[in-house]
Amino acid sequence: LLINFVEKFLGTVKFGNDQIAHILRYGDLVQGAVTIKRVYYVEGLNHNLFSVGQFCDADLEVAFRKSTCFVRDLKGNDLLTGSRGTDLYSITLQRTSSPNLICLMAKATSSQAWLWHRRLSHLNFDTINLLSKNDIVIGLPKLKFVKDHLCSSCELGKAKRKSFHTKLTPSSKRRLHLLHMDLCGPMHVASINGKRYVLVIVDDYSRYTWT
Repeated sequence: LLINFVEKFLGTVKFGNDQIAHILRYGDLVQGAVTIKRVYYVEGLNHNLFSVGQFCDADLEVAFRKSTCFVRDLKGNDLLTGSRGTDLYSITLQRTSSPNLICLMAKATSSQAWLWHRRLSHLNFDTINLLSKNDIVIGLPKLKFVKDHLCSSCELGKAKRKSFHTKLTPSSKRRLHLLHMDLCGPMHVASINGKRYVLVIVDDYSRYTWT
């Protein structure tokens, strides 16, 4: 039933009778026009279960009605439909009406997400997901990339402060009468010459700048 099997321990699940089962592998499920990535295989589980949270993480919408349920994309197109039996909703993949290939994207691990964030010059995660979805970057996996914490380099590089108010009266009468100095460092990455500090000197009268 599953293809592209990967042998890997991914944790445990607990059944209603308090029995514990191990998740020892995962693979891809292909049913007609539907491809679901990274499906967990749990030994001892007698029914195939869908995770509503995984659908939502893949930017899909899950709606429940009295007798049916729907899985839609952000444009409102129905991708999967299910029917209610007692208190459970079941989805028959063979009956899906979507004419196009559907790929429910698994979530990338934190290390994968931040690796590609750095590889793409600290690109924002919305754009990374867009590149992945449209298969634009060679080697970029088709996964859902999630920002789970702030990037310290992005914080430093994008930090800003309000400008000082312009003075109506000059503070200096001639060149070199008043100098403004700003020392920045130590930098996390050294320059080509091995320097980790930057000193900026500005002449107040002429606005000439040395670094």
